[in-house]
Amino acid sequence: MKNKYMPTAISLYMNYFVHGMGVIILAQNMAALAKQWGTNAGGVAVVISSLGIGRLIVLLVSGMLSDKFGRKPFVVLGVFTYILFFAGIMLSKTIVIAYIFGILAGMANSFLDSGTYPALMEMFPKEKGTANVVLKAFISGGQFLLPLFVSFLVASKIWYGWSFVVCIAILLLSVIFIITAGKFPAPNSDAPVEEEVVTEDGKEEKTPGNLWLDGTLFVLYGYISQATFYLVSQWLSQYGASIAKMGDTSSRALISYYSLGSIVCVLVTAVLAKKAVKEISFLGVYTCLSFLSLLLMYLFPTALICSIMSFVVGFSAAGGVMQLGLTVMSSFFPKGKGAITGAFYTAGSIASFTIPLFTGMMASNLANIFLFDVVIALIGFVLAVLITIRYRHLFKSDKGAAEIGKANS
Repeated sequence: MKNKYMPTAISLYMNYFVHGMGVIILAQNMAALAKQWGTNAGGVAVVISSLGIGRLIVLLVSGMLSDKFGRKPFVVLGVFTYILFFAGIMLSKTIVIAYIFGILAGMANSFLDSGTYPALMEMFPKEKGTANVVLKAFISGGQFLLPLFVSFLVASKIWYGWSFVVCIAILLLSVIFIITAGKFPAPNSDAPVEEEVVTEDGKEEKTPGNLWLDGTLFVLYGYISQATFYLVSQWLSQYGASIAKMGDTSSRALISYYSLGSIVCVLVTAVLAKKAVKEISFLGVYTCLSFLSLLLMYLFPTALICSIMSFVVGFSAAGGVMQLGLTVMSSFFPKGKGAITGAFYTAGSIASFTIPLFTGMMASNLANIFLFDVVIALIGFVLAVLITIRYRHLFKSDKGAAEIGKANS
């Protein structure tokens, strides 16, 4: 059926196509930016960390304000803030100024999230999951194409700033349409009265999860899952060039393989989810694959292994595993979806801030950076196993799990 919000939705998706580029654009232009700011790779990594702190500053508040003032203002605010980031990075001459603009990028991400995710669910109330999965695909699409474009600029000896200019141009076209013709539903227009979770005797069932035990496991998982793919997305090209001895174009292509893997995972997960495969079934498998693929890249840093494992780690670590973790968490805490979303993604934002600081201190030895990611991925697998054990314990029957799932739908 024709949906009157489809043109607006396409603009929202294009914003996240650019966001996918924005997440890795500093790392992809690391050499040029280090020279411009008079620093080294470690200094650029510090600037990259500012994106995490910017996201952390406004993440919790922007979501609540979006419910009050509507989605459109926060989408527009997010786009304009992102434009300031891209322009500011090109013009900044010192690492301090660049850090400030990096904070703006993190804030832009939070503004976009607070307006876009709710808006898409309200635009497509019967296809909420699919709407958000497509968003992830656009992010991965941006991460797939940017390294190819940057490689072309480097090979052609063209100014690196064109990669930033293209992002600005797309965002300007998008925000002009959103301001002049964008249509948004009323906030929470899709929200039905939430069903009570009840037992067979008719009594209301308490939240099945333990706040301290399960809550801690999921918050840690939110941090670790973000850290795993964020670290590899920032350092994969440099690892391929320095450790695997790959050429400039080949090493940059690793990010494209990584992004392609995440796109394939989005499609595979969507298909399997429609066949009633539960989210908890993906969690342990994907985190195990992340650990094994990173371990193989560390132990056997050849061009072939890095190319294949880049696809696998993109599939397993960046194809929506965080969203799956949040969905499982909502089964444990069905009556606190807003609070758990804030806590889960705040943990991820802390990872975006702290991981570049840690890796910046190890920038002189890229092998150690990947060993660090191997350890992080192993911790993620352990957490996924513990969460799975808790899930099996709390939801011993398919009937009980189904009741919880119905309450979350």
